[in-house]
Amino acid sequence: MAAEAVLEHILKLRKGGACFVKFITTNRRSDVSLLTKFLFMTSLSDCDLLKRSGSEDLHSPASVGTGETKTSEHQWPSGVKVRKESQQVKLKIPHVYAVKMEEVMMDIDNTKPEEHISICKENLGTSGPAVSENANSEVKNTPAVTPPVRTKLASKRSFVDEQKPRKPSLDDFQEKSTDVSQASSGEGQEASQDVEMESPESPTCPLLSSNPAEDQTAMDSQPSSNSRAGSNEPLSKISKDVKGCDSKLVTGSELKDPVDYGKLESAGPSSAAPKGPVKRDTKITDFFSRIQPPPPTSIPAVAEMQDGSSSSTPMEAKWLGTPLEELNRMPQCSLPLPYLRAADNHTVMIRTDLLREGEVPVPYPTRFKDTWDDVNVKMPCSEKNLFPLENEEGSGVQSRWELIQKALKTELKNTNDIKGAILKYNTTHAKRWDFSALNALCNKGLEPEDVQHLFGSVLPKMAELALKVDKLCTKPIPLLKQKMNHSITMSQEQIACLLANAFFCTFPRRNSRKQEYANYPDIHLFRLFEGSSPKKIEKLKTLFCYFRRVTEKQPTGLVTFTRQSLTRFPEWESSTKQLTKLHITCEGTIEDQGYGMLQVDFANRMVGGGVTGNGLVQEEIRFMINPELIVARLFTEAMDSNECLVITGTEQYSKYTGYAESYKWAGNHRDEIPRDDWQRKCTEIVAIDALKFRTFLDQFQPEKINRELNKAYCGFVRPGVKSENLPAVATGNWGCGVFLGDCRLKALLQIMAAAEVGRDVAYFTFGDADLMRDVHKMHSFLTERNVTVGTLYRLLLQYYSTVCEPCCSSRPDISLYTYIYDCIHSSAASLDSESAAARPDVPADFR
Repeated sequence: MAAEAVLEHILKLRKGGACFVKFITTNRRSDVSLLTKFLFMTSLSDCDLLKRSGSEDLHSPASVGTGETKTSEHQWPSGVKVRKESQQVKLKIPHVYAVKMEEVMMDIDNTKPEEHISICKENLGTSGPAVSENANSEVKNTPAVTPPVRTKLASKRSFVDEQKPRKPSLDDFQEKSTDVSQASSGEGQEASQDVEMESPESPTCPLLSSNPAEDQTAMDSQPSSNSRAGSNEPLSKISKDVKGCDSKLVTGSELKDPVDYGKLESAGPSSAAPKGPVKRDTKITDFFSRIQPPPPTSIPAVAEMQDGSSSSTPMEAKWLGTPLEELNRMPQCSLPLPYLRAADNHTVMIRTDLLREGEVPVPYPTRFKDTWDDVNVKMPCSEKNLFPLENEEGSGVQSRWELIQKALKTELKNTNDIKGAILKYNTTHAKRWDFSALNALCNKGLEPEDVQHLFGSVLPKMAELALKVDKLCTKPIPLLKQKMNHSITMSQEQIACLLANAFFCTFPRRNSRKQEYANYPDIHLFRLFEGSSPKKIEKLKTLFCYFRRVTEKQPTGLVTFTRQSLTRFPEWESSTKQLTKLHITCEGTIEDQGYGMLQVDFANRMVGGGVTGNGLVQEEIRFMINPELIVARLFTEAMDSNECLVITGTEQYSKYTGYAESYKWAGNHRDEIPRDDWQRKCTEIVAIDALKFRTFLDQFQPEKINRELNKAYCGFVRPGVKSENLPAVATGNWGCGVFLGDCRLKALLQIMAAAEVGRDVAYFTFGDADLMRDVHKMHSFLTERNVTVGTLYRLLLQYYSTVCEPCCSSRPDISLYTYIYDCIHSSAASLDSESAAARPDVPADFR
C-alpha cells in the first residue's frame, strides 16, 4: 500500500536525522491518505526540532492521557491540549516554504478524519491520540492568518509599523510576502535555501501592520493560483531574462477572474478594506494558494506587494522614484560645443565671428540674397513676389512687396486699420477673413491703457520689424523637407522679424495649403483673428506679450532647428538594455520642473498643430509661451514616421494657467535658463508626433507598437553622443487624449525608447496621481527583476496576440499591466516548479 510505504519512509528519515527538504511537489494519488502526505511533508521540516525536544516527550502517553499539559499564551482550537514543544512544531507546519500545498488538495470535506487517525496510529506505532487529534483539529480549524516568514533578505520584508514586542494571538497575524519568486530578481536560488521559521513570540520576529484594511488589500491583490494558463506562443527568451535560464513563459492568456493590478493599485489601501467579517480558511491549502513572492524595493519605509506595488504607498505622495535632482541636465552633463560654423548640413544665418554674449548677432550675408525655388522659403521681399493688378489699361502685375510696405507704413489706430492693411495685399481673402477675435480682444479683453499701448507702440514697432526682413534675413532659408538631416541656426531677432511677417500675413503662397505648400503647416496668423472664442483672446494676449518684449529690447540669442531622419532602428525584440531611472510626478510641468532636460513636444505631424487656430493643448500651449517655436512652421514639412524636429534655444516669454478651454495668459515671464557657448538657451525641445487611433485596441497592434517606439527613439537618440552626456527626457502622456492613446502603454514605450539610448526619464502625469503610482510600481517591478527592453517588447506583442486580437469588446478584459505582472510571476513560478520536480530525495508518489 502506498501509504504504508510513505510512512515507512518517514520513520527512516526520522531515525536518520533527515534535514529540512525545500522543494516537494505531489500528484493527487487516491491511494495515499491526504493526512499521510501532510505528515510526510511536515515531518521533514520539524525533524531537527523533534530530535532536540525528544520525541518521547512529545508522544508521551502520560501527557496525552491526562490532558493537563500546560499551554502557552496562544489560543489553539478548543478541546485540543498541546505541550509547548508541540506548539512550536505546529507554528512551523503552515510555513513549509516551497511545498506546493495547493497541489496536495487536503480537502477536509471529502476526507474522513477517522481514516486519517487509524492510519496514523497503525503506521507510526505511537499512542496516537495527541498527535492524530491535534493534526486533525489543526487541519479543520486552520486560521485565515498565520505568523510571518523571515528570510535573510531583510530588505525584502514587507512591514508598515514599528511597534513594541508583544505576544500576539494567531488572529492578529496577516499574510505577508514569502520568497517564491526571489529567483526572478537574481537572488532566488540563494534565498530559497535560507528560509527560517520564527515563532511569533521570538524577539527578532518583526511585528506586522496594525492596519487590517492595508493587510486585507495586500491579500486580496494576489492572483489565484489557478488563474494562470499555458501560452500558445511560448517565449523562451522572456524566462531567460527573468530567471537566467531557457524556459517557457506562462503567459496567462487564459486567465480566469484576473486581478486588475492597475485598479487595485490606484484605489489605495482603504478601497480594499473588508466591509464584513474576514472569511476564514476552511483548509490549509487556502493559505498556501495565496502565498506571494517578495516585492521589489522602492522608496524607503514602504511595504510593497508582489507586483511591485506598495501596500501602503502614501496617497499624498506627489512624486515617486528617483529624485529629480539626480537626473542629468544640460549644460552640466553636456560636452563642450565646437566652434559654430556653417556646413553642408547646417545653415547659419549670422556672422559667427562676431558672436558675443549679450550682443545682438549680425546677419549674414550683408545683402539680401534673393531665391525663388522649391528648396528655400519664398520671402515676401523677393522681386519675384508679384501681385496681379487690374486697371483701365488691362491686367498686369506689380511688386507685392511694395504693396506690403505701403500698407504697413500707414498709421494703425484700431482693428479696422489692421484689417485694411492686411487685406490690401490679400484681396482674394477679403470676404472670408474675419477679425472678430481681434476686435473682442481690444474691446473686452484688454484694459483701455493696454489697448492704447498696443496701437501706440507695439503694433507700429511690429510693422517696422516686419519690413526689416530684407535686412535681417539676408540668407535663403532652406525648407526642412522629409528625409533630410539638416539644421538651421538663426538669431532671435531674425525669428521675431519672421513672426511679425506671419502676423501681418506677408509670405507669398502661404494662405492656402492647396498649392506647393500643401504638406506644410500654416504660418500666417489670420485664423487667430476670426471668431470670438475666449481661447483666441488669451492666445492673442500671449502673442502680444512676446511682441512687446522683443520690440522693446532686441533679443541677443540664437536658436537651432534640426530635422532628424533615421533609416536604422534597434532590433527591439533582441534588445538587452536595462531600464533607466524614472522620476514620476503628478505635479509640475515639463517646461518648469524639466528645465535642462530634453523636453518632449506632443506634436502633430504638422509641427505646431493648431497653434495658429483653435488648438490649445500641450503642443499649442508650448508654442504660445515659447513663440519662437512657431517659426518652425515656416520651413518644416510634415514629419514622416522616422523623423523628428529638435529645437534648441527658444525662450519662454509668458506664464499661463489652465489647459485647453481653461487656458489663461498669466503675465510676463523672465526666462532665467543659462545660455550655451552658441548663445542659445539651454532648452532643448523635441517634436515627435504620435499616431491617432480609430479604436483603443488599434494601438496594441505590432506595427503600431513598432512605429511609436521608433518615433520616440528617433526623438531621443543623438548619434555619436555618449549616454552620460545626454540629459534626461522630460515627458508625459504623449499621444493620449483625443488620439486615444493609452497612458500606461505610452509611458512604457517612452521608458523603453529612453532606455535604449541611455537616458533617464522624468515623467509628468499632469495631475493624475493614479497613473503616477501605477507607472512607478510597474517600473519598480521590472527593474527589480532585471527585465530588459527586449523582454518587455515581446510581452507587448504577446499581449496583443493573446488578449487584444481575440477581444470582441471595445477594450480588453485583461489590462496590460495585469498581463505583464501575471506573465512574469507565472514564468518564475513555473521555473520553481520544474526545480522541485527534479529533486532526487523526494519519493515519486509526491512529485
